Amino acid sequence: MFNSLSDRLTATFKNLRGRGRLSEADIDATVREIRRALLDADVAVPVVREFTAAVRERALSAEVSGALNPAQQVVKIVNDELVAILGGQTRPLQLSKTPPTVIMLAGLQGAGKTTLAGKLALALKEQGHTPLLVAADLQRPNAVTQLSVVAERAGVPVYAPHPGNQGAETDVVIGDPVGVARDGVAEAKAKQHDVVIVDTAGRLGVDQVLMQQASDIRDATSPDEVLFVIDAMIGQDAVATAKAFEEGVDFTGVVLSKLDGDARGGAALSVATVTGRPIMFASTGEKLTDFEVFHPDRMASRILDMGDVLTLIEQAEKAFDAEEAAKMAAKVEKGEDFTLSDFLVQMQQMKKLGSMKKMLGMMPGMGQMREQLENFDEREVDRVQALIQSMTPAERDNPKIINGSRRARIARGSGQTTTAVNQLLERFGQAQKMMRQMSKGGGMPGMPGVPGMPGMPGGGKKARGKQAPSKKVKGKSGNPAKRAQQEREAMQRALGGPAAKPSAPGSAFGVGGGEPSEQDLSKLQLPDGFDKLLGGR
Repeated sequence: MFNSLSDRLTATFKNLRGRGRLSEADIDATVREIRRALLDADVAVPVVREFTAAVRERALSAEVSGALNPAQQVVKIVNDELVAILGGQTRPLQLSKTPPTVIMLAGLQGAGKTTLAGKLALALKEQGHTPLLVAADLQRPNAVTQLSVVAERAGVPVYAPHPGNQGAETDVVIGDPVGVARDGVAEAKAKQHDVVIVDTAGRLGVDQVLMQQASDIRDATSPDEVLFVIDAMIGQDAVATAKAFEEGVDFTGVVLSKLDGDARGGAALSVATVTGRPIMFASTGEKLTDFEVFHPDRMASRILDMGDVLTLIEQAEKAFDAEEAAKMAAKVEKGEDFTLSDFLVQMQQMKKLGSMKKMLGMMPGMGQMREQLENFDEREVDRVQALIQSMTPAERDNPKIINGSRRARIARGSGQTTTAVNQLLERFGQAQKMMRQMSKGGGMPGMPGVPGMPGMPGGGKKARGKQAPSKKVKGKSGNPAKRAQQEREAMQRALGGPAAKPSAPGSAFGVGGGEPSEQDLSKLQLPDGFDKLLGGR
C-alpha cells in the first residue's frame, strides 16, 4: 500500500546522509520532497500542510543542529510526526462492563464491512470471547447469505431472521433493519454472548437514507463502539466520506480495509487527523486471519522502511508450535543430527505464518529489495514439502542413501525435476551443517539457503568450529599487476574462499573461470600440499 510513499521518503533521506551539518536550504529541500511525496500518495492537502510545517519547525530547532547525526535526527522527527498524524497511540476496543458489548459497523457499500465482521469475530473468539453476528444489511443483494457464509468460516453464530434482498440492487428499504439489530442484541443477552457485531447496510455514495438508517440503528442498540470501515484505496474522497459519517453517525473508531492493495494509501494518513478518531484495526488481505490491530508507531516504521519486527514476532508466536520448538531445541542441545523430517516440520511452521512476502516485508530495509520480494514465489515451500513427502522415512533420516535412481523416483513422485531434488539436498546440507555448528556451541554461522548470507555459496565464510587467525596484510606493491593480484587475494580472504584465478578458459591447472566463491578446491583430487600452489589455505 505504501510502497511508493516509502520509496520517495527513503530516497529523500539518502540525500542527507553523510552531512555533518544541515543548512536551512537543505531542510527546505527535504521538506519540499516530503510534501510532494505525501501529495502524490493522495494525502489530504490540509494534513500535508500541517505535517510539513511541524517537520520544518522541529528540523530548524536546536534538536537537529545540536545532534551528532543531523540526518538521523530528521528521520526521527519525520517518524514522530507520522505517528502523530496516524493517531499517536494504539486504541484497543472498549468492552462493556455489563455484557454484551455492542459493536456497530458503518461505511459505504463495497468497503468490506461484511468480511470485516467475520474477521473481527474470529479475532475476538481467539481472545476467549463469544461473539454473535447480526445481519442488519437487508438492502444489498445476498448480503445476509454472505454474512452467514463468513460466520460459518469463522466458527461463530449469526442472527439472521430476515433473508434480505435476494434480487437486484434497489434503493427501497427492505424489511426492518432497525428491528433486526435490536432483536439481535436481545438474542445475545438471552444466549449469553458477550459481544454483538452488527453489520449494517451501505450505499454507493453518502445519502440521507443511509445516514438516517445508520443513526436509527445506533439509537436502537446503543453500541459501545461504532467502527467506520473505509476502503484504504478510496483516495482523496476519504476525507469527505469520513466527515459525512462523523456528522451522521458519530463513529468512535476507524477500520482500514484493503490495506494490501497497490493504491497510494493516502486515506490512512488523512482520516485520523481530519476526524480526530483513531484508526483501530486494519484488514490486510482476503483471508479471515488477515486482520491486525493498527499500531501507529509500527505503521510509521513500515512507511519509513524501518520494518515492523514487533508485529512479525507476534505473528510468529501465534503460528509456531511451542511443543515442536521445544523438541527441536532439545534435539540441538543433545547433538542429534538434523533430518529432512525436521526440515519438513520447519517448512510447515513457516507456512502457518502466512504470506512470506508479507513476513519478509516487515524486516527493516527490505524496501531496497522490493523487486526480489515481488519475484519471490510463494509456492516454493509447497514444492519443498512435496519433494520431502515423496521420500521414504529412511531417505528422510539419512539423505546420503539418495542415489541417482532414488532422485529420479522422488522427482517423479513430486511432479518435479531431478535438478529440484539436487537443489533441495544442497540446501538441506547447509541447514544440517548450521545445526551441527549450533549443537557444538559454535553459534549460528549464517542462514542457510539465503543468497548473500555468510555460510552459503556466493556468501561469506563457510561454517567452521574455529576460524583461523587472521594473517597480517602486506603493504601494496608498486607493480600494478602485482598490486591487482594482491587485491584479488585480499578479496578472496575476506570472502573465505581460495585466491582468485584467471577467468579465461584453460587457466592454470585446468581450473575454469567463474566467480571465486563458486570454486571449491577441496573437491579436486590433488596431491597433499598441492592446493597451496593454487592459493588455498
